[in-house]
Amino acid sequence: MAYVITGTAGLCLWIVLWALNVSGFDAILIAIVMVLAVTALRNVALRLPGRKDR
Repeated sequence: MAYVITGTAGLCLWIVLWALNVSGFDAILIAIVMVLAVTALRNVALRLPGRKDR
């Protein structure tokens, strides 16, 4: 579910930034970085000590 929320927020941010005359490529890079950050955080969270549902 985190991927869907982050992807939606990233695309909304892309549209807003594009409407504000920021380059479309630069705006989509921000959305991609957001999704990659969530992926990295979820992978790290799975390996934290004390995590019971491995």
